[in-house]
Amino acid sequence: MSARMLEAALLERIGAVTKGAEGALDQREANVFRLAALLVRAGHPRSSADLMLASEHYFQHHPFQRLPPEDVVRKGWVTSLPRLRDLLNVALRDSA
Repeated sequence: MSARMLEAALLERIGAVTKGAEGALDQREANVFRLAALLVRAGHPRSSADLMLASEHYFQHHPFQRLPPEDVVRKGWVTSLPRLRDLLNVALRDSA
């Protein structure tokens, strides 16, 4: 799967979570949801809260899997914070 396809799938999962889908399914999703929540907090507070809740629910059961944002980027789960923020803003604006 290409990087763009992975990115699209991630955005689709984020959109589903903000519409009430189940929470994070694994460590990667939980950390990316948490990072996404931080990136969109100012412009999309409700979506940010939904993403943070999905993330926190996962970390309640797996507390040692929480990573600092720089490790999420270092692992390649997110390639660019500015790009992710821009994509999220467009996706969340369009889904509102």
